[in-house]
Amino acid sequence: MESKNEGRVPTPRERARPNWAHRRLRHARRHAATLPGPVRGLMWAAAAGLVFSHLNALMRLLTQQLDPFETQFLRYLFGVVVMLPLVLRGGLRSYWPKQLGGQFTRGAVHTLGLCLWFTALPKIPLADMTAIGFTGPIFIMVGAYIFFKEPMRWERWLAAGIGLTGVLIVLAPKMTGSGGVYNLVMLSSAPVFAASFLLTKSLTRHESTGVIVVWQAISVTLFSLPPALFNWHNPTPIQWCGFALCGLLGSTGHYCLTRSFRSADMYAWIVILAVLGYGLNALFVRLERRLIHWSYSTAE
Repeated sequence: MESKNEGRVPTPRERARPNWAHRRLRHARRHAATLPGPVRGLMWAAAAGLVFSHLNALMRLLTQQLDPFETQFLRYLFGVVVMLPLVLRGGLRSYWPKQLGGQFTRGAVHTLGLCLWFTALPKIPLADMTAIGFTGPIFIMVGAYIFFKEPMRWERWLAAGIGLTGVLIVLAPKMTGSGGVYNLVMLSSAPVFAASFLLTKSLTRHESTGVIVVWQAISVTLFSLPPALFNWHNPTPIQWCGFALCGLLGSTGHYCLTRSFRSADMYAWIVILAVLGYGLNALFVRLERRLIHWSYSTAE
């Protein structure tokens, strides 16, 4: 039986809808292109911070149910799966890097930071993880001054010192017992991630954003596979769905982050992360309580 809409000619209004959407999109892109570089960088960094806040909460829930290294591997494996349609559509040649060695060097450094981060993730509260994350921008700022010769006035050094002091005040009472060990492990990942982000900043001079994000997912997936195999457990269907969502969030977040590196200097990126982190710290406490309640209710 033929459908009633089969062979029907679209009305002028229906034909105009896609054109209207394309015009609005082009207008938004032209307007964004007129904004100063630091403003665009801050907007991309803000988007990355919001995406990563949800990703971190979901990843912590998964690491409490599966081995951390397995979780790390599957998160980046699904990042590759999510971006595969884009790669096939654009063509493999367009996603082949100009500096393959640089991509794998960055992937190796980032994998090392992830191993430390995922080891501590299920052992410390999300609020503590956020506080420790404030040290990352400080290491990035110092590295940007040393390697990229970005200007560092006294105000920036003062802000970095105040930020580091605040982190130590928050974490000092918790640096005892077994929990303190995992806080130190999480803290040790901060300079490693800073080195990874500085390598990303360097790669943006020669590579497109899409190439950097795709090859980060590929390289980290390959480097994360060996430790993941030591304590492998088959995920449940719900956990597979969670990893698929993590792949989407992670790829989106790293795309926004890489765009922010391309548009602004490292200090401007640090400012927006500090502002976001201040508000997200309280949000993480509430979100963690809800996730724990949800995990216990589903297990019963």
